[in-house]
Amino acid sequence: MIRLLFVCHGNICRSPMAESVCAHEIVKRKIINVSVDSAAAHTDEIGNPPHRGTVEKLKREGIPSVPHRARLLLKSDGQKYDYFIGMDEYNVKDMKQILGNISKPVCKLLDFTSSPRAIADPWYTGDFDRTFCDVSEGIGALFDCLEKQGLIEYGIPSD
Repeated sequence: MIRLLFVCHGNICRSPMAESVCAHEIVKRKIINVSVDSAAAHTDEIGNPPHRGTVEKLKREGIPSVPHRARLLLKSDGQKYDYFIGMDEYNVKDMKQILGNISKPVCKLLDFTSSPRAIADPWYTGDFDRTFCDVSEGIGALFDCLEKQGLIEYGIPSD
């Protein structure tokens, strides 16, 4: 099982959007060996649901929002997940500080694309459409990368 963890500052905008888009793609592509979760690098929003802008954008795109309450990234998560994927360079810095010295990938979501860059925080920009486009591009590129490495398994999930 490949376990992905998406991380942003507060875990209410970008990372739960990435988690929901990724979960939707897992089902759509019939991927049976990838799981997904999300967390915050800071305590500002712990316990809060996803931002209404995230929920509304996902709904407009026909993507179910995963059940979610913001939670903090913990050092112990370093043992539970295989990939730690932030939305910007600050998230990556925070993840490395929290997780300590781990040998697992810690990177930005758009590092998997041909145009690596940060995903702007819609909490500040208000542009959930742009965030969704960037998240979708990153998720597609992430799956392409995992597939090229022969890490993805397809099929019908067993109950």
